Amino acid sequence: MRRTLIALALATAVLAGCGGDDDESSATPSPPAAEAPASDGGGGQTVQVSAPADGSLKFDQSSLQAKAGKVTFKFDNPSGVAHSFEVEGKGVEEETDTITKSKASVSVDLKPGAYEYYCPVDGHRQAGMEGKLTVK
Repeated sequence: MRRTLIALALATAVLAGCGGDDDESSATPSPPAAEAPASDGGGGQTVQVSAPADGSLKFDQSSLQAKAGKVTFKFDNPSGVAHSFEVEGKGVEEETDTITKSKASVSVDLKPGAYEYYCPVDGHRQAGMEGKLTVK
């Protein structure tokens, strides 16, 4: 019984000592996770963009903003109508895969200025599936 109490006391002391380390380590993972994209270069920003669930030929956002540097566009198309997301301007022309009921992403290095984004599927841009991107 006495050995059990001693073992319990030692275990408690060890766990109490670990508790201080847990506080520091629990605060540490959050910043690196948030900063992880920045280590890939530039601003490391993520911008969400989506198409309507009803399949309309438009984006849910008519304009977007981003900081200069590496920007990842996460495109969500919940509809059964095939869409893609393309960003163009200042020598950049990159697009996601064409998707239905799915998500796709594309990362680009952007300089400050004005860009366009649109759906490159035939006829979609002409029908109004486009927007303006401002990079600061």
